[in-house]
Amino acid sequence: MVAATAFAQELQPWRMSPPQEQHLDAAVFEGFDEGIATGLGDVQSVVVVLQGRKVYEYYRDGNPDTLRDAQSVSKSAMALLVGTALQRGQLASLEQPVVDLIPEWRALNSDPRSQAITLRHLLAMTTGFEVDDATGTAAPLAPAVAWARPIRAAPGERFAYDNSGPLMVQAILERITGRRIADLVRDQLVTPLALREPQYVHNSAWMRTVDMTKVGALLLQDGRWADHQVLPRGFVAQLVKPQTAGGPPVGLPYGLGWWIASGPTYIASGYAGQVIWVHPPLDLVVAVNSTVSPESQQRGQAMRLARGRIFQAAQKRLALNGK
Repeated sequence: MVAATAFAQELQPWRMSPPQEQHLDAAVFEGFDEGIATGLGDVQSVVVVLQGRKVYEYYRDGNPDTLRDAQSVSKSAMALLVGTALQRGQLASLEQPVVDLIPEWRALNSDPRSQAITLRHLLAMTTGFEVDDATGTAAPLAPAVAWARPIRAAPGERFAYDNSGPLMVQAILERITGRRIADLVRDQLVTPLALREPQYVHNSAWMRTVDMTKVGALLLQDGRWADHQVLPRGFVAQLVKPQTAGGPPVGLPYGLGWWIASGPTYIASGYAGQVIWVHPPLDLVVAVNSTVSPESQQRGQAMRLARGRIFQAAQKRLALNGK
């Protein structure tokens, strides 16, 4: 553990910017603190990383080290863990049938279509299991119980948002590695990316907002962090390639654990405004945490902030580089 901690501390997550750059960053984000504090009451914290440097951060509680409920952003991080298993040779491919990875599940579902469900189908939420959860708030089932559900469509045929899917992926990862998921997160994400250790509450990871930006930045760098290849080269392209047109609760095309908007923009979206918003054309990552409530879910302040005022400020800041 001492060696792992030392390794993490050696990595510098963002490039250092000279005073002139810092002055321009502050100028384009001037007034943001007041605007968020008074006009976006749901938003609790924001971190913006542009071209490899942190250009803006806001914390309503004044504490950047607070661990915040990431909700279903955890699903996007789970997809990264699958990538680390591929990188380490613990998985052969995403096309492996799930029942080959956990053989005892084979007898749990009598529908022959269950035998064709792959890890890719789980990540893409195209397993075909009977799911009716338009709000994305249904309680997840235990993995074996979830596997025994009726199948209503052929694997790969249709998208259905399924909170039980990530727990099945977790069970697979724990089986093939022989390790608990918290230990895998520590070894394969926390240490390489120099994250703070998350806490886990009801299947949700609680993370620092700045650590959410690191998860997004890993996508921009094709799975590489400093001199360490965390994910296989080319794996990020698979994560953010639309597998289906998607559907509720976000209503965007869906890749493998990540939503895809136009631009292109890749989004890890959690209930009530927990967001990692990645926009490669500007080399931009935005992370937002919000109050977890039905009201904040309905207002959607986090997404409006990321794709609106922050995006415009990033465009303006890059335009200043050309002058």
